[in-house]
Amino acid sequence: MSFNDIFKSSFLENVSSISVLDMILTIALSFGIGLFIFLIYKKTYRGVMYSSGFGTTLIALTMITSIVILAVTSNVVLSLGMVGALSIVRFRTAIKDPLDIAFLFWSIGAGIILAAGMIPLAVIGSVCIGIILLVFVNRKSHTHPYMVVLNCADHDAEVSAKEFLAKNVTRTMVKSKSAVKDAVELNIEVRLKEDDTDFINFLSKMPGVNSAVIVSYNGDYMG
Repeated sequence: MSFNDIFKSSFLENVSSISVLDMILTIALSFGIGLFIFLIYKKTYRGVMYSSGFGTTLIALTMITSIVILAVTSNVVLSLGMVGALSIVRFRTAIKDPLDIAFLFWSIGAGIILAAGMIPLAVIGSVCIGIILLVFVNRKSHTHPYMVVLNCADHDAEVSAKEFLAKNVTRTMVKSKSAVKDAVELNIEVRLKEDDTDFINFLSKMPGVNSAVIVSYNGDYMG
């Protein structure tokens, strides 16, 4: 038997080891679960600018992982080569939201479980994870934090502005303060009594207050 005969027989054996039905079923299910992960990502996104490319990546990542694992499980030699090939891959994209890491691992894990033949675990597990994320991520807090940025002319104006804020909100906490000649800038975290922000209009008209700005605060403060 020549080397070509060995190669051909091994190739035909690898092709026949995975049925076409298994391929189609794995790809279809991975696409369905990937689409489900994508929809959950859209519903739970908390950032400022939504990236549709990342959502599409979740679908592709689920499908690619399932195809790779399906190929690996069919051939031990191929699995060793795949480990060596994937070990040199480096991803340089920065992940800004820790929740995005959970979605990436979810997509990879779902693809691995599907390719391993544990279809009920992949489907039921994905549904449970999706429900948990929808409940906890979209839960509204009654004490939503805001940041008030104050620009005051002097110390007296700063004291008056802080006293006015303390009377109109439930909680104040100075996050940062910068002072230059004839100007003091404060970043203050506040909790509103209600959803009314009209007190900022009166605050900006106080003597010595040059400007007053209120912005939504997601809790990730960088000092």
